[in-house]
Amino acid sequence: MNIRPFFRPRLAALAITAALAVPAAAHTNEHGLDRRNFDEKTSACSDFFQYANGAWLAGNPIPPEYSQWSLDNEIQQRNEDVLLALLQTAAAKPEPAGSNQQKIGDFFASAMDEAAIEKAGLTPLAADLAEIAALKSNAEIVPLLRKLHARGDQLLFDFGPEADFKNATQVIAYATQGGLGLPDRDYYFRDDAKSKTLLKQYRDYIATVLALSGDTQAAANAERVLALETRLAKDSLDALALRDPSNFYHIHSVAEADKKTPHFSWGDYFAALGRPDIRRFSLAQPAFFQAVDTLLTELPLQQWQAYLRFHLADGAAPYLSKAFVDASFDFHSKTLRGAQVLKPRWKRAIDATNDALGEAVGERYVAKVFPPAAKAGAEQLVENLKKALRIRIGRLDWMDATTKQAAYAKLDTLVSKIGYPDRWRDYSTLKIQRGSYYANAQAASAFEAKRRYAKIGKPVDRNEWEMTPQTVNAYYNPLQNEIVFPAAQLLPPYFDAKMDDAVNYGGIGSVIGHEMLHGFDDQGSRFDAKGNLADWWSEKDRKQFEARTGKLVKQYDDYVAVDGLHIQGKLTLGENIADLGGLQVAWDALQIARAGKPGEKIDGLDADQRFFLAFAQAWRTAQRPEALRLQVQSNEHAPAKWRVLGPVSNLPDFATAFSCKAGDAMARPPEGRVEIW
Repeated sequence: MNIRPFFRPRLAALAITAALAVPAAAHTNEHGLDRRNFDEKTSACSDFFQYANGAWLAGNPIPPEYSQWSLDNEIQQRNEDVLLALLQTAAAKPEPAGSNQQKIGDFFASAMDEAAIEKAGLTPLAADLAEIAALKSNAEIVPLLRKLHARGDQLLFDFGPEADFKNATQVIAYATQGGLGLPDRDYYFRDDAKSKTLLKQYRDYIATVLALSGDTQAAANAERVLALETRLAKDSLDALALRDPSNFYHIHSVAEADKKTPHFSWGDYFAALGRPDIRRFSLAQPAFFQAVDTLLTELPLQQWQAYLRFHLADGAAPYLSKAFVDASFDFHSKTLRGAQVLKPRWKRAIDATNDALGEAVGERYVAKVFPPAAKAGAEQLVENLKKALRIRIGRLDWMDATTKQAAYAKLDTLVSKIGYPDRWRDYSTLKIQRGSYYANAQAASAFEAKRRYAKIGKPVDRNEWEMTPQTVNAYYNPLQNEIVFPAAQLLPPYFDAKMDDAVNYGGIGSVIGHEMLHGFDDQGSRFDAKGNLADWWSEKDRKQFEARTGKLVKQYDDYVAVDGLHIQGKLTLGENIADLGGLQVAWDALQIARAGKPGEKIDGLDADQRFFLAFAQAWRTAQRPEALRLQVQSNEHAPAKWRVLGPVSNLPDFATAFSCKAGDAMARPPEGRVEIW
């Protein structure tokens, strides 16, 4: 579970599956760029994404196992070779007992033991399914939910630790809406033909999973499950409302929460989690929980039993027999995202081991791929970007001196975590052994749940990471005012000491700038230098900020991504602010880094052109129509193409670099340009 509403991954949260036959990587040279990736038949001033990536797109069709193919997939492919060797070695030499080597080796071995998994069949779920079948009344549903949540199976709603929005040094608990099987509550109510078809496909998937779980009334019960989820969706906030931090912070005492959910005792729930001492928490979306409480008594027991059976089996499907795995893939990856073929078991086993023991794997990974020099180089980039942003804040003509001082304070206290944690996670209490894959996955889930529940009521651990070093991604956390860059995000061609400054700043520099600017986007700007939800703006400056961001909303609302669907400017606003501001800050930081250095052309490209081309190529991505639809309808990130076109069209420096003229698509007129930070 991730209850963090403003935990800011760089990339769109699309499910990505790995390939059996992989397209060739982009052409590169020691300078990080190569003209063979360009489409020079397309004008840079008409479609810069196509100009920078056209030949790569033509030469890299999406493999059948993927819903998309991107630079991050290329890096992940290289990662998998490293990780496979590490895990195979651990599986072959699992001693000493109780060591991380033994645990990652045995977990990987159990995930690879397809014969044992097939032989087990439905057995791993038998006890849970029997317990659901034995329920005699609705009153027995809540104790079962408590038991499931205690071991990490968070059915119906999500619960976990996060910093207190009003006192970011302390961890409190948050209970948040959940319980849906589709990506977003709006999927249950859209009435266009494709959405109706998808809803039917989901109902069919529910029936398939129920039948595999031994339900003799699978079709009828699938209708009941979908009806229950639709009721939950009705009282759930939509994706846009979930971007508002106030919709996550509603502090209740246990007694106050119990009044809103009289059939669900929060005191008993906390006791079941091993935390009877919890006295206050955020009931993040109160209307949702009040609706759940009503449904717990209003709906028939049979409907609840079907719901619990389905969601338990759906969550367990990746760890069960081929019939479950195939059914889950057919809906979650093929129907929703357009992937055509299930990835091989060894890649799925790597993913599962990373999920269960990520830092134990990561400790070995960084020793192989991330030398100290890479960490030092990335840290220097961060410092130059901070200098550039400070200068930009000082030049703002729409912000008064008092607000600027608060912005400086936030920038000055920004923490950067590079590569890997200073202290690795302790897995000593997690028991893993060769045998049941599902049992090992359950043990890891229960370990993680206990670890997270134990954080509630304690000071925030500023050393903790929310991503593993082998994750190709990055994030900003406003509650700790930190940017975090795993080692895998700092590999070539994002960053390489052998590449020239223009390419490094256009590549990883724009990514670092993006994460820094999340601290100053429409959400992050509502948190102060200490990570507290606090208003540090003058009323005039906030209005100026909203007027400027409103222009960016309009710009993205006008983009059509697929099937006539427009990008949602309000939903993607935070990412779009970060993309635009991050590129501008990276450009300014490049000028700092280049000070006093002679300009030169490389492969016929000057430094300015190389900077923008590196930025565009960092976003090289091809997506299937299904994946694009999913992203546009439910994700806060715009598709990659418009994450290039949107920012560069607002920068006069880009127009100058490529000699764009008035009227060109990539050169917005002065009155139409958006500049915020």
